[in-house]
Amino acid sequence: MRDPHSRLPPLNALRAFDVAARHLNFRLAAEEMGVTQGAVAQQVRNLEATLGVKMFERRPRSLALTDEGRSYVVQIRRAFALIADATAAVRPAPLRLTISVTPTFASKWLIPRLPDFTAAHPDVDLRVLAAESLSNFQSDGVDIAVRQGKPPVAPGLRVDPLFEQGVTAVCSPNLLAGARLPLAPDDLTRFTLLHDAHNLWPDYIEAEFPGAGLSAGRGIRFSHTSLAIDAAVAGQGIALVSGVLVEQELAAGRLVRPFRTTIAAPGFYVVMPRKPRHPAPTLAIRRWLLENGAGQGACSPE
Repeated sequence: MRDPHSRLPPLNALRAFDVAARHLNFRLAAEEMGVTQGAVAQQVRNLEATLGVKMFERRPRSLALTDEGRSYVVQIRRAFALIADATAAVRPAPLRLTISVTPTFASKWLIPRLPDFTAAHPDVDLRVLAAESLSNFQSDGVDIAVRQGKPPVAPGLRVDPLFEQGVTAVCSPNLLAGARLPLAPDDLTRFTLLHDAHNLWPDYIEAEFPGAGLSAGRGIRFSHTSLAIDAAVAGQGIALVSGVLVEQELAAGRLVRPFRTTIAAPGFYVVMPRKPRHPAPTLAIRRWLLENGAGQGACSPE
């Protein structure tokens, strides 16, 4: 007995007909499909010849569906929808991976670089969990984390340094109003200092102006460094931040450095379980993180 499916029109012809019926124009259909206008027209002619039915009325500048064409395209679209549903049902769901990072690291370092990771790993459904405290790998479902400060020491964890931090003062160029750089000690009292939770201004002032007896003075305090950075860009004062986290703002001229000094601060590190739930994608994002941090003084991935 002959296979009834062997009598079906070619799938490419059906798709060309469906797209042409939606646009009622072979040229626009060709642009959507990425082929030539002649190829679309030929596919439709082949379909009409196979079925022995005319699907379109050819007009000087457009197409019009015949009665048979209008009826057929409704059924064809239902068939394509069934194929799409069946394909989605059989295709494995994207692998979900959770990375836990601090809010500032997420907004200023990770997110600008994420398109590269998602392009290289389209099968990974990445969830970014932004929080200051280190999440629990078991109870919070976290696969890998990036943190700042003193790395945890535990036999079940794998820890890699990502990059060291050089903390520097930054502000909007509009705030300086033609002031001569670097600013002098007396200039410090003229500006609002923008503080974050790390409270490094006293250390920085002592490093920039040793023995001057200056204090941190008046200022605004933020719970997240990213907020202090945004306030600095807006011209609200001088922030003290990691140079790595404001690379784009400095390069674009949205921020400048009013002082010369850079002080060391605890760096960032990558931490993951030694026995991850999803080994391959977790190691892939670890490798990607370390490769992206390598140019900023991080250790190279193994």
